Amino acid sequence: MSLLLKSAAPVWLLALAGAIATGILADPASHLVFLAVILGGVVILTFVVQLALSRPAGFVDRCSASITGSVVILAVATLVLGLSQ
Repeated sequence: MSLLLKSAAPVWLLALAGAIATGILADPASHLVFLAVILGGVVILTFVVQLALSRPAGFVDRCSASITGSVVILAVATLVLGLSQ
């Protein structure tokens, strides 16, 4: 498995877990607020993970893959939660 996938997959899984937890635990009126907070946390987590690797080669690619995947996951969650109301 490439370093890009190894460093992006945990961030994607956390975004997915946060979206599922939001769907189960949060009030339907506040889904969008919690999903935005999760996105902010995912961005910070992305930088923490990438800086912990301390490999400058491919930093931008790894960060963009992590954040783009998380945005897609949270966009799908927003669509699903929006339609379920």
